Formats: sequence, C-alpha cells, structure tokens
Amino acid sequence: MAVLADSDTRWKWGALTARRLAPGARPDGFLLRGRATPTPRQLAEVGVDWTRLTETTGPEFAAAADPARYDVVLLACVGGAVQALLHGLAHAWRGAPRRPAVVTGYVGVVYEKLADGLLLRHGADLVLANSRHDAERFRAVYEGVGADAAGVTQCALPFLEGAPYEPAGPGIRPYTVVFAAQPSVPERREDRRYLLERAVRHARLHPRREVLVKLRSRPGEHTTHVEELPYQRLAARLPGGLPANCRLVYGTMGGVLDRTDLLVTVSSTAALEALHRGIPTAVLTDLGVREQLGNHHFLGSGCLVSWDRIDSGHLPKPEPEWLARQGVATEGAFEAARRRVAELLAPPGPPPLAPYYTPETAPGYLPGILARHGFDPAGRPLPGRAAPPDGEGALRRAARGALREAARGAYRHGVQRVAPVIRRMGEL
Repeated sequence: MAVLADSDTRWKWGALTARRLAPGARPDGFLLRGRATPTPRQLAEVGVDWTRLTETTGPEFAAAADPARYDVVLLACVGGAVQALLHGLAHAWRGAPRRPAVVTGYVGVVYEKLADGLLLRHGADLVLANSRHDAERFRAVYEGVGADAAGVTQCALPFLEGAPYEPAGPGIRPYTVVFAAQPSVPERREDRRYLLERAVRHARLHPRREVLVKLRSRPGEHTTHVEELPYQRLAARLPGGLPANCRLVYGTMGGVLDRTDLLVTVSSTAALEALHRGIPTAVLTDLGVREQLGNHHFLGSGCLVSWDRIDSGHLPKPEPEWLARQGVATEGAFEAARRRVAELLAPPGPPPLAPYYTPETAPGYLPGILARHGFDPAGRPLPGRAAPPDGEGALRRAARGALREAARGAYRHGVQRVAPVIRRMGEL
C-alpha cells in the first residue's frame, strides 16, 4: 500500500486508515511537498511502521505509484490534490494490465464546502464516509449531479480508539479539564484571546482542577491550517501569565485524553474522540453557533454549552441517537471498506479511473486545479514537473531541500507576522 498525505492531520488520518484497511501491513509513505509538510516529530506521533518515507510532488508520486508494486493507493490530501492525482494516476496507469484500488476520504467533521470537496474526490474507488450521516450526504451530492455514488463507503474516523473513560479518583490525579484549541477556528484575535482567558478563568475558579490547553503544533511546525495567532503568543501576553494549574500541552490527542475528565472545544474533531471514549464533552456556544465555527455540526448532540455553565459545574450529556448517526461507535466500522477493496482487486480488477470532473464537464475549473499540482488537462506532467533524473547529485538535492525549507519559513512568517500587521493597518 502507498499512502500520500499533505499535512499533519491528513498524515495521521492516512496512516491510521491504512492500518485499519490492511492490519499488519507496512505501507510506503509519501509526503506531498508543500508549505504544510509534517515535521519528524509530527510523523513519529502516528506510530506507524513504514517501509519508507519519501517527500514528493504530484507528478513524482504518479510516476512512483507502480501498479505492479501496490494494491492500494490511499490519498490523504486536500480535494484539489486528490482530483489532480486521480487524473495523473489515470494517465500513468493507462495500458497497465492492472491498477491499484484508490481510496480517499476526510480527516474529520465535514461542515463546509461539502459539494466542492466531494466532487473533487469523485473518481476514487472508495470515498470513505466517517459516519452514517456523512454517507447519506455524500451519496446525495453525487446522485444530485448524476455521478456514480457506488464508491461512497461508510466507516469511521480511524483514530477513535483508546480506553473507556475512568473518572479521576482521590490521590490518583487531579480532575482535568482540557481545552482543545484549533489553528484556524476562531480566526479573530479577540475571539482566540477570549477563549484562552476563559480557560484561565476556569483554572482560577477551580484551583484543585488542572486545566490543559491542548495545542496542535509547536512553534515553527507545519500544520494543515497556518496559524496566524498562535495560542503560545497569546498566553505569553496574558497579564499575570498562566496560573500554576493551567498550562499548554502538546502530543497526541489520545495521550491527553487518557487523563481528561472534561473536554472543551469549539468544534475540534477531538470532541468525537472524547465522546467515543465516554469522556464528558462540551462544545462551546460562547461565540455563537455558526457554520463559520463548525459547532453547528453538534446541533442535537446535547454537548452545546457555554463557559459560564462549565464554570458552574455543568456536565453535558450526549444524545445516543446523535452519537449513532455520527459514527462514534466504531466496532466493525472498516469491514465494509476492507470487503470493497478485496472485491475491486479480484479479477478482472478495477475499471479505469473515471472522475466526474473532466475537460468536458468542468472546462473552466479542472485545468487550473491540474496545473496547480503539476499536470496538464490530460493528466500528463507539465514540462519541468516530472520526477527528477535518478542521477541527480546529493548536493543538488540538498540545495533544493534547503530552498524549500526557506520558502516554507518565509510563507509562515508572512502569514503569522506580516499579514496581521497589514490587516491592522488597514483597519486604522
């Protein structure tokens, strides 16, 4: 199996989905080159035993995905990259006696760009839906445009695992409240500062509790969403600093949940991880219940609550029917996907890849997507974007790598430092 991912969260989803689809396998890992390429620490957190790890471009991956080597290709990428690779792989595999099964999906809750993201993923043999709710929506979108919906396959988020919740007991550990922060939700400085201040206030109101602010990445690391206003910077500017029973933490969400008694978030997928384990979970309404925040996804869950109610001791109780529809119960969740892959690989093998978007159905949209990822409208590598020659020297590879890291650093600096200053100047 080959797994291609383009950011930290998609790497985690892709790696763990590969483990569920082929237990015991040691896949080849490919990192799609870009501003969000994960760091070694982020890769190590997943804990998957890889045969090899390679940083690559779209055209390089299409050339490397040898149909004689791989049975399954898992695309854990943003929708545009998936669509480009479907066309690139279709071109690369043309004429081959067999081809791998192609699998893709979503890393978490789908609360925006539903039609756009789904149609960009159409053409994969399996489009994994993380719940019954998602599977119904996905099929409705495909059928609504007359596209084949047979690839939609219900499963669950692959990282819904871990031991069931056991409440903290006297002398074991303090009662622990975890605020799961998100890189891009909310966006405004004042909203992010408000959430951090409320977590700090909760720590001060409950000095016997431990309050952890769980952050996705350390300073300088690449993430799916570039974080303009890191909580580390906001915490450093808090008057009086963080109280003794409140601190910033990193690491895997599963490891943090092992010591969590109440998870608080705006709309993080961490809420589903906590609910799966039976941990009390609060989805904040302080900033409103809005599509922009993603917390509207939790309507009917029983988890929507404000910091004021949390401060007063309220513990939300989830609605069982909502949990069932949202795929929080995972027993046997990947059996249908494994069965579907086996059917595709049985003779005569899967048919040629056939995405809904073609130069005929989307002539004003598809060519731009393909070009951004290095392909022409026929799925061929653009001139100069094909795989580098095997004889490329180590010095040249090192120089290219250093240039890429410098470009990523400049991009992050521009987003995190320069852009906010320009934005504030524009508001004067």
